[in-house]
Amino acid sequence: MLERRPNPETLADLRDEIDRIDACLHEMLMQRGEIIDRLIAVKARAGGSSAFRPGREADMMRRLVERHKGILPLDTVESIWRIIISTFTFVQANYSVHADISGGDAQMRDCCRFHFGFTVPYVTHADVADVVAAVSAASGDLGLVPVVSSPASGAWWQQLAAPAAPKIIARLPFVERPDHPAATPLFVIAKPVKDGAARDSVLYAATLTRWRDGLNAALGASGAELVAKAPEAHAALLAVPGATPPASLREALAGHGVEISSLTEVGSHAARFDFVRAS
Repeated sequence: MLERRPNPETLADLRDEIDRIDACLHEMLMQRGEIIDRLIAVKARAGGSSAFRPGREADMMRRLVERHKGILPLDTVESIWRIIISTFTFVQANYSVHADISGGDAQMRDCCRFHFGFTVPYVTHADVADVVAAVSAASGDLGLVPVVSSPASGAWWQQLAAPAAPKIIARLPFVERPDHPAATPLFVIAKPVKDGAARDSVLYAATLTRWRDGLNAALGASGAELVAKAPEAHAALLAVPGATPPASLREALAGHGVEISSLTEVGSHAARFDFVRAS
C-alpha cells in the first residue's frame, strides 16, 4: 500500500505565512509602544529621569548579535533594532542629534541614520565646539563627534570637564566588525546621565606637566588607551578600564616618567564589542 504524501508547499502558502509573521511583528511593535506609554507614566510618578540608557542599549545590541543566525544580514538586523530603540526613546522624550561635519557630511549623515533612523532630527554643525554648545543649550539632545577628530579641533574634550557640561555617554558603533555600513567611530555626548550609564571604559581629560612621546607605551602598561591628543596643549583624552581608580592611573604613569597635572572624568562608555573575536 502506497503511503500518501502531503501536498507540497505552494507560493501562496509561503506568502500567507510571511503575511502572518509580518502581522505578528507589527502587533508586537504596537505592544512595545503601549509599554513605553506605561513607562512614561511610571517615570513621571518617580520624578522623571533620562530616557537614555547607554548601558542597556549596549547590552541589547550584544545579545542581538550573539543570538542572530540565518540568511538575514546582521547589518540589517542591527539597523532595525537601532531604529526601534532610538525611535521609542524619541517617543519618550523628543530629542535631536547634533553632528560635527567638519570631516564631511555624507559619512556622518549615514552613521546618524543607521543608528538613530529618520524620525530623530539630524542637525549639522561646523565643528565640535558648536556641537558641545548645542547639546549644552538643549534639554535632552545628543551630539555626535568623531573619535578621530581633525587637528583643528584641538583639545575639544576639555569642553566637557566642567561638572554640568555634556559628557561622553557612548561610543558607536556598539558592535565593531569589518565592513560595517556605519563604521566611523563616534562618541555620543549628552547632558550627564544620572543612572543607566555604561562604565566599562571611563574617559579622562588629562593635562601633562610636559608632553611625552612615550605616553602610549606608559598607558599600555596600565591598561589604558590614548584616544586623542593635543601635544601643543599638553592635553590628552584617555580611556581607562572602569575598575582602575584615577590614583592608580597617576601612579602607573608616574612610574614611566609621565606626570599628570590634572585629570578630570569627561564620560564613559560600554566595552567595545568586536564581532570577529566574539564569533
